[in-house]
Amino acid sequence: MTQLLEKPPAPAAAPSPAELAARHGLAVSGARVPLGTYVRRLWRRRHFVTAFATARLTAQYSQAKLGQLWQVMTPLLNAAVYYFVFGVLMNTKHDVPDYVPFLVTGVFVFTFTQQSALAGTRAVSGNLGLVRALHFPRAALPLSYCAQQLQQLLFSLVALLAILLCFGVPPTASWLLVPPALALQFTFNAGLALALARLGARTPDVAQLMPFVLRTWMYASGVMWSIDKVLADRNLPHAVTVLLEANPAAVYIDLMRFALIDSFHASQLPAHVWAWAVGWALLAGVGGFIFFWKAEDTYGRG
Repeated sequence: MTQLLEKPPAPAAAPSPAELAARHGLAVSGARVPLGTYVRRLWRRRHFVTAFATARLTAQYSQAKLGQLWQVMTPLLNAAVYYFVFGVLMNTKHDVPDYVPFLVTGVFVFTFTQQSALAGTRAVSGNLGLVRALHFPRAALPLSYCAQQLQQLLFSLVALLAILLCFGVPPTASWLLVPPALALQFTFNAGLALALARLGARTPDVAQLMPFVLRTWMYASGVMWSIDKVLADRNLPHAVTVLLEANPAAVYIDLMRFALIDSFHASQLPAHVWAWAVGWALLAGVGGFIFFWKAEDTYGRG
């Protein structure tokens, strides 16, 4: 009778989903891995980055009759408009030797940074289908967009060198400075694109705001006018002078002008220009990459 009154033992509690996942070696899909592992995975997908960039560049003007010629014609037409408005109407070409090469170099170099930033804001938000369907380091997307813009710039440089020769600017040994200057600018652009990709993925309104920010940045970067001449002719506050000279877009534009244009002398460069170029590249490149990686597990969710 006593045995009949005793309660049966309670059944064992079922393991939680987390315990089952740990028992069978399962992990969260898209979870953020350590930084070193992330870099190695991204390096293994470097061929995807270059192939994706080339495919986008090829498809960009596939529907246009002039095709890939627009890669060169677009920045040249922009330069022609800026020459008429700023060089002719506003006479900013006054006291600027070789103004056409000066202007075209500024337009091409700034366009590289401008388009990298614009593409970066939509790198994740514009590829949600790819992000949600496949597992890969999401940093590959903004980096591929920057690689696409670098290829675009290399096509434009062919036209730029032809313009330099047509306007009597001779080839010099300083042209060898172009590759390191471009490498530093690409690193800066990549970091900027990565940071903006995270912001754009979280807040789509960033993509709507960026054209206004970039247009203002262009006017402050000496694309159409000489920062050196403005600083020499006006007694500006020291803080304004430092901001204009340390502006990363202006730094890379000045380096390219110094490398390519014989009449653009070292005296027109801001002090410690190469230190500024390296510093901006490291700050944006490393900082932007880490900033993007920290939100790796949030992209494509929600």
